[in-house]
Amino acid sequence: MKFKINRDHFSNGLAQVLNVVGSKATMPILSNVLIEAEKDSITLTTTNLDLGIRARIKADVKEPGSVTLPVKRLSTIVRELPNVDVSVDASPNHQVKLTSGGSTFRIMGIGKEEFPPLPEFGDDRTFTLEQAELTAMLKSVAYAQSSDETRYILNGVYFNFRDGKLSLVATDGRRLALVSKELEVPEDAAGSIILPAKTVGELMRMLDKGEKLKVSFNDRRASFQISADKADSGLVDSIYLYSKVVEGNYPNYQQVIPKETHQRIKLERELFLQCVHRAALVCSEKSNSVKIKLTSNLLEITAQSPDFGEAHESMAIAYSGPDLQVAFNPTFVMDPLKALTKDEVFFELKDEVSPGVFKTLESFICVIMPVRLS
Repeated sequence: MKFKINRDHFSNGLAQVLNVVGSKATMPILSNVLIEAEKDSITLTTTNLDLGIRARIKADVKEPGSVTLPVKRLSTIVRELPNVDVSVDASPNHQVKLTSGGSTFRIMGIGKEEFPPLPEFGDDRTFTLEQAELTAMLKSVAYAQSSDETRYILNGVYFNFRDGKLSLVATDGRRLALVSKELEVPEDAAGSIILPAKTVGELMRMLDKGEKLKVSFNDRRASFQISADKADSGLVDSIYLYSKVVEGNYPNYQQVIPKETHQRIKLERELFLQCVHRAALVCSEKSNSVKIKLTSNLLEITAQSPDFGEAHESMAIAYSGPDLQVAFNPTFVMDPLKALTKDEVFFELKDEVSPGVFKTLESFICVIMPVRLS
């Protein structure tokens, strides 16, 4: 195998596939990146058996071939090379020579035959989505995923393709976020998957490369084919992300969403976020709640803790309902406000023991459980 490649393109490609490799790989080969050279490009592949990524980059290939090299070490070396032109030459015993300017490295690799291949998909359900749209949808729910290992079903984002729409849901049992968009879903293609949190993170990191992506899935795995924008094509041509899905049945999230809330107020998202953020500065681990009080045309936010003291914020709102006071974990209030981009949000409340609900006009809902007022 012999090829020439631009250092920055090589470095960028390695950065795309690096995250998948854990610090404690179960087999030495899983710490390596598989490099395959053919025609006018190389592909870089890494996997931890649950998640795999393949990126394709343009290169000047002199002799096709393949080898696997320790990805973290290789990535560091490539980034530090003195010259933008890099030559890579692999010998039959899997030793690779890297040359750039006055620098030469020889790195020991392992043959391709030991590397576990990424599964290719057959007759799976497939949909095409806009990258920007999916990014916005993932951002608006991902913060609500659970990190509690014992409730593994909730350690991810639920994708539901049916009834003419795609819905994304995440919940940790104390809050739930749901966003949906209209999508043509043929009856035989309807279905759902739970995408693990690590995969969600990787997907969000990769989704600004171009316009469209293709998602395919069956009961055990999902794949995302991300085509890069041709304007950036020097960097990474296309990325293929493969992931196992969380197996099991997602809880019925519809029954968590309150059928009726009594009071609805329109809020300036940024202003409300800043007020809650400032009030939360006096919270402590023991007293981690902010009180939201509604009176005629006024919203007040207070927080206090015996260690630090108290904070009081107020903002004018259009409200003519009864006086109402309810307390929430400030993080639960701030997360959806940070994730949204619209200027206005609606906040719905019923009483001090019922959940609060954030909504936008774009079919987004976030339900948060209140903190008991002592």
